[in-house]
Amino acid sequence: MSSALDVTEALDIEPPTTELIRRVSSSLGLSTSPTGTFHGPPWTKTATSLTRSTTGGASHKQLKPFAAEEIKILLLENVNTTGQDILRSQGYQVTALKSSLPEDELIEKIRDVSVIGIRAKTKLTARVLQEAKNLMVVGCFCIGTNQVDTKFAAERGIAVFNSPFSNSRSVAELVVAEIISLARQLGDRSNEMHKGTWNKVSNGCWEIRGKTLGIIGYGHIGSQLSVLAEAFGMSVIFYDAVNLMALGTAKQKPTLEAMLRTADFVTCHVPELPETKNMIGRKEMEYMKDGSYLINASRGSVIDIPALIDAMRSGKIAGAALDVYPAEPAGNGDYFTNELNPWAEDLRSLKNIILTPHIGGSTEEAQSAIGIEVSEALVRYVNEGITLGAVNMPEVNLRSLTLDEPNHVRVIYIHRNIPGVLRGVNAILGDHNVDKQMTDSRGEVAYLMADISDVNVTVIKDIYQRLESLSSRIMTRVLY
Repeated sequence: MSSALDVTEALDIEPPTTELIRRVSSSLGLSTSPTGTFHGPPWTKTATSLTRSTTGGASHKQLKPFAAEEIKILLLENVNTTGQDILRSQGYQVTALKSSLPEDELIEKIRDVSVIGIRAKTKLTARVLQEAKNLMVVGCFCIGTNQVDTKFAAERGIAVFNSPFSNSRSVAELVVAEIISLARQLGDRSNEMHKGTWNKVSNGCWEIRGKTLGIIGYGHIGSQLSVLAEAFGMSVIFYDAVNLMALGTAKQKPTLEAMLRTADFVTCHVPELPETKNMIGRKEMEYMKDGSYLINASRGSVIDIPALIDAMRSGKIAGAALDVYPAEPAGNGDYFTNELNPWAEDLRSLKNIILTPHIGGSTEEAQSAIGIEVSEALVRYVNEGITLGAVNMPEVNLRSLTLDEPNHVRVIYIHRNIPGVLRGVNAILGDHNVDKQMTDSRGEVAYLMADISDVNVTVIKDIYQRLESLSSRIMTRVLY
């Protein structure tokens, strides 16, 4: 990306302008399709809401800074077909694989990829990203982004998007099912029946009505779970690092200890951070009520599992449900053994424990919604440079260009956040008519986007080359 313009061909709806842009591509020495003609998607074809009219009735102008079929996208881990369809509808080259890849194989695959889509298993480390010479953007088709070195990605001008909301309901419903299953020991009774054993008991089985649910992390999932639990007649308390408005009759506790001492069921919904590692350890389990239950559908590092095994063997914890683990297999198979986690067989031997293979968000509805949300974000970023929703870049957005603005160019300058950059950039842009401009910074990286009118081939080339020459540059893109 650093050695060549981020633009290879462009298209406008009007034939004269289309011909002009072909000449622009040729003049700048940009790569073109083998046939020498534009192969972007037809302008009359609207695959998503991304082409809606946005300004005063004027038609939205899709920016196409490339020959669409030359944009290579690699999707790993069986990304839902809704997302694949949106990306293919843009004319991109999409390769979709059902599993993740070992690091060395991933490095080979990612070298000529413009966009990569992953879920939870693929690890985009600094070593991998270092080899991704053409990569513009990463789409995490899941909630978490801890599998990506987001800081290193930002330093290379690679935006990272995720789907923070789309599977919240699915996870919340799974937790409700686990609360009821643990309270009634359904897992044990089902296993016994599968072995031919009839064991009708009521000892240690409870209704959840009137019980107290303690939620650690009152975000999108925790708050939805709060509402569902109250509908079952439970009392809800929660602990969060920040003060939040409770839904329904839920009450926030001032400390984690205060919440643990009161709750009959404890469920974790926090991100993987240094401060959440072993957040529920031996000390915290001692705070919990005798005979209480523990659920984790967040991240595998949040609970000290050897401590949980001891607490369940002693009877301190009456039951547990785990959907996530410190180490998880890269694919399906007979891998949940001591070779993966040294305590796996001890965990599997416990009574009244529900073990599921990270399926909290694995519903048809959630995966479809995630596919749409992330793919649309990727299209917006590739086609228009919009960073709304990016987890590692400043969120910058400009009003979309319209068909009434045929001779405009959108300039994107991703740069190191150091003094004097704007002075240098504005010295370059100041000789032209800048219709609109926005810049923002996030840590050590800043993102500037500007729309410039009345441009021609010479102007576009001059702006690009002068921005590329600045010492602060991380990545320059020109869209038109």
